[in-house]
Amino acid sequence: MIKTTHVGSLPRGPELVPVLLARDKGEAYDEAEFDRLVQAAVDQGVKDQVAAGVSIVSDGELGKVGYSTYIIERLSGFGGHSPRKPALDLAQVPELTKKLSAIMGAQEFTRASAIDKVELVNLQPLHDDIRRFKLALERHGNGVEAFLNSASPGLITAFQPNQYYPTHEAYLADLATAMRPEYEAIVDAGFQLQLDCPDLAMSRHTGYQDMDEAEFLRTIQANVEALNEATKNIAPEKLRMHVCWGNYEGPHDFDIPVEKILDIVLSARPATILFEGANPRHEHEWVVWRDAKLSDEKILAPGFIDSCSNYIETPELIAQRIERFADFVGKDRVIASSDCGFGTFAGYGKIDPSVAWKKLANLRAGADIADARIG
Repeated sequence: MIKTTHVGSLPRGPELVPVLLARDKGEAYDEAEFDRLVQAAVDQGVKDQVAAGVSIVSDGELGKVGYSTYIIERLSGFGGHSPRKPALDLAQVPELTKKLSAIMGAQEFTRASAIDKVELVNLQPLHDDIRRFKLALERHGNGVEAFLNSASPGLITAFQPNQYYPTHEAYLADLATAMRPEYEAIVDAGFQLQLDCPDLAMSRHTGYQDMDEAEFLRTIQANVEALNEATKNIAPEKLRMHVCWGNYEGPHDFDIPVEKILDIVLSARPATILFEGANPRHEHEWVVWRDAKLSDEKILAPGFIDSCSNYIETPELIAQRIERFADFVGKDRVIASSDCGFGTFAGYGKIDPSVAWKKLANLRAGADIADARIG
């Protein structure tokens, strides 16, 4: 059977968003009520994923304000708030940016910088994530496989700018040391670890946009080396990595082509690679993956459903997309996934939750069609 999964984040309900933002800002909140709300959301998220036929489920990152900036409550050395640079494509279309903000909401989370030595100081939030996810799986998991997300060292540098370290590499070295216990705890708990790595693609037109292409490629090579160092004690088959160009409906005409970064992506240790394969800017790049020198250990998890549009892909379209990849790596090395998450930050996102579940259900139906046709 062809497995299905998604990138990790799920929409957070209206009750959860205010307390997540309050916690992120250091404001007072009821810890017991926070735990109750998150547990209920994770329970429902696991139940809904199983009902939609998802083979490899997550906790939806429902206890985090976002997939990258959550680390400031776990690591020391961060402070302040750095204004976000507009993505290069959106900077050229200010009226569209206003419209998108009205539809998707504001990114209200704290975007701190590294202002001192980065060290691990509090892993309890991760243990809470693990506890809640295990409980939800016991109640609703029905034996499915499971993964938890974690920010890669490079992703942290792209979202939390360096204002302390003498070099990017020095910043990465401390991040690799600080994040390693989180990575290993997730695997020790029995889950697959997904390392989120938009820094390898999206940051070319966002956080690293001031670099020229050569400097960018050197930077992301260093990011991958830090990722490999931080996960050296974890078997590659227990690792997934997600590469994307940004979960927003912009022009994306500044996206770096996958062929320019592919060798660096393939040098990372994770066996499973999740990447965009459904949206109009990157669907055609399946031929780049076809022509690449892929080791037999690599498993491809392309996005076959888009996470920026409320169009619901038909099972037949999804099946055709799956078959393209199965033709050159075999169906056992293809996992059907989504382009990106459905709720990357609390209170921010375009996809209606009910649409997300229909998309995931059709992903399962499309995988079943492809599976039957391939035989």
